[in-house]
Amino acid sequence: MGRGSGAAPVSPGFALEVAVLALLAAAAALPSPAAGVNVTAVLLAFPNFADFARLLASTPVAGELAGRSSLTLLAVPNANLPQSPSAFAAGAGADIADVLRYHVLLEYLSPSDLARLPASGKLVTTLFQTTGRAPSDLGAVNLTAGANSTVVVRSPAPSPGSNATVLGAVTAVPYNLSVLAVGGLIVPSGFDLAASESRPAPPVNITRVLTDARGFNVAASMLQASGVASEFEADEHGAGITVFVPTDDAFAGLPATDRLQSLPAERKVVVLRFHVLHSYYPLGSLESIVNPVQPTLATEYTEAGRFTLNITRVNGSIAIDTGVVQASITRTVFDQNPVSVFAVSKVLLPKEMFSRGDSDSTTMAPPSAAMAPGDAGNEQTPPTRFSSPPDLHGEDSESSAALTTAKGASWWCIGLMYLQLHLLLSLV
Repeated sequence: MGRGSGAAPVSPGFALEVAVLALLAAAAALPSPAAGVNVTAVLLAFPNFADFARLLASTPVAGELAGRSSLTLLAVPNANLPQSPSAFAAGAGADIADVLRYHVLLEYLSPSDLARLPASGKLVTTLFQTTGRAPSDLGAVNLTAGANSTVVVRSPAPSPGSNATVLGAVTAVPYNLSVLAVGGLIVPSGFDLAASESRPAPPVNITRVLTDARGFNVAASMLQASGVASEFEADEHGAGITVFVPTDDAFAGLPATDRLQSLPAERKVVVLRFHVLHSYYPLGSLESIVNPVQPTLATEYTEAGRFTLNITRVNGSIAIDTGVVQASITRTVFDQNPVSVFAVSKVLLPKEMFSRGDSDSTTMAPPSAAMAPGDAGNEQTPPTRFSSPPDLHGEDSESSAALTTAKGASWWCIGLMYLQLHLLLSLV
């Protein structure tokens, strides 16, 4: 057909192909309802809720929200979060993940919906109710109108419990996600039943405690990567444990000569155990400790008298002497029987593995001085699982969202190319 003979007739088959391609391209460009909303990514746009976003990302809750839609999230501003949310939850016999699930309402509520609350209040199911761990309907929240047009979120239990006031709307993805600010963490009633004698409270997740407390990223990564954290949790039973945790500044202040990071995995585990006493000591007990020379978990894997800490009170503070390093306790991170966690000013280096040079720096002791040849074989070191520190949980979700967007754009481009090709062929 010549170019000057006018427009070519369009066959019904070709018209159908064009229509199908247009629909596919339009569908690919739209977000999938099943994918839900990346809640942590939404919160990261608001610096006042960065700590709450990190808390979500550190638990399985962020992943559980990925496939849900039509939600209301009760987010707590940085200034209103407790210093250690995990410790706060543990004080109520709860796991922090379940407390966060209690802040996810399985219904989209806008500010106008809150303004129309009935006088009796509105009962809304939370994500915690879906776990089956909530007694009766205590996995729901009751939204009631308070004085001065405020809205209070509380447990439906008849006895007074944890509650918080809605401070205002933060953001919304219409009919998919509504984020409301609340004045504090809300703990559902009935957790005392879950933590009864018939169901003992779960062990304290020390890695999560350190992550929540901030300033202990290096220690938390080392604990998680080595697998020693689970060993500590197993040791919480019985006499309990006391953990001395160096701050990130303490790790940054290590002299280059100590070469801690270059240690083999099994010797890093020994250093980590050297920071733990196999007894629960609150701060007051450490201040009045009778025997200053204390064995550590590392002692239990070698022989008596080795890998000990000398703990004394000096000038009103608690000093810890390893024979190589003198450190001090700077603050209490977590203290709830049978676990106490204290921040220390320096990394505790055992004299069996490190030696003091002429200056204040430390040097690696030769393997023969650090550990006798016979000890290396007798040391009961369980298999370690060292790996690079885990990535932030939020990155995976953001990458997935970016991939979904890229796929939609690709389909759109393919559809346009296919349409152009047919139009060109029809004109030839």
